[in-house]
Formats: sequence, C-alpha cells, structure tokens
Amino acid sequence: MNPVTAWHDEHAYFGRLLDLLQEEVDRLYAGESPHYELVLDIVAYLRDYSDQVHHPREDEAFRRLARRCPELQPTIARLQQEHRVIAQSGVRLRELVEEAAVDAVVPRAQIEAAAATYIVYYRSHIATEEQEILPAAARELTDVDWTAARNAAPSRANPLASDGAGERFRSLRRRIASEAGHAPRTLQCSTSAWRALTLRV
Repeated sequence: MNPVTAWHDEHAYFGRLLDLLQEEVDRLYAGESPHYELVLDIVAYLRDYSDQVHHPREDEAFRRLARRCPELQPTIARLQQEHRVIAQSGVRLRELVEEAAVDAVVPRAQIEAAAATYIVYYRSHIATEEQEILPAAARELTDVDWTAARNAAPSRANPLASDGAGERFRSLRRRIASEAGHAPRTLQCSTSAWRALTLRV
C-alpha cells in the first residue's frame, strides 16, 4: 500500500475510535454509566499501537520532511510536542477510568475533562497532519525516507486487524464490526481499510 494512503487510513481508524470514545463520554454527560471496558480498550489501543508504533514512525517522517520543507518546521515541531501531550493525557485518562471501573470514587467531571482534553488534542492533531503534512510528504519523501520511517518503530501488526490480537480487543472489534459499512464521521477511509477493522471478531 502507498505509505501516504496507509498513514491516512490509520488516521481514519483513530478517528473512528475517538468517535466511539466520545459516545461513551456523552453517556457520562447524560448522567449514565459508560462502558468502562470499551473505554479502556480504546485508550489501550491508542496508547499501545498509536503511541508506540504510529507516532514514532511519524516523528521520523517529520524529521526528514522538515529538512526538505523548512516552512513546515514550526508545524512539525508543534506536532511532535502534541505526540507527547497525547501520550500523557492518555495515561491520565486511563488511570481515571481504571479507578472508576473498580468502583473507586472518581468525580465524573474529572473523567469528562480528561477525555475532552484527549479527544480535542487528538482530533486537532490528526486534522493538521491530514491538511498540512500528508500532501507535503507525498510530494517530498522518497522510498528511502519511507523505509526509514517504517523502521523507526517495531514491526507490529495493527491489533484491531490481526490474528495475533487474541482476546484483548475482542469487544472493541465487535463494536466496530456492528457498525461496518458506516463511514467514520471524522475522516473517510477506503472500504477495504474500514473492513479490515472488522476482521476476526
């Protein structure tokens, strides 16, 4: 697959997961109990795959792109900082939800604020990359650059679309499979990429 297409499709995955996370936060706003297991699966996936695989590869692509497009250096520096903010806010959200899931006393407002910070940062981050970085990367980066970016993180399959995911994300895959055929609200991805998320439920 073309690396820019793969980059975009992963953004679409993440955007759909943020939609699901927002739906659970909306339940909190409405005074209902969210599905804490689902929330933890979403955050765990975004932490374990996005933060450890997707973002390190982006950082290497950013580094190479900044050399070729000096005008993008301020934007790239901000995006790299946002990678750290997103990771830290994800840790905080996971901690709060883990406490709430075992019936610890956690004010709803704390979970709502942590989730809002996480979702807003993540959505804005993805939008900037889609609008400003991906078009430039498609023009400027070479096969050598893309290979270096791919090698900047461990070779790991997307756990939502791989046989090796086991039970860890089964409920999350089932939730996504139940909505198969519906385009993500935040980004459009190819039909084949969207269907990949529904495999092995």
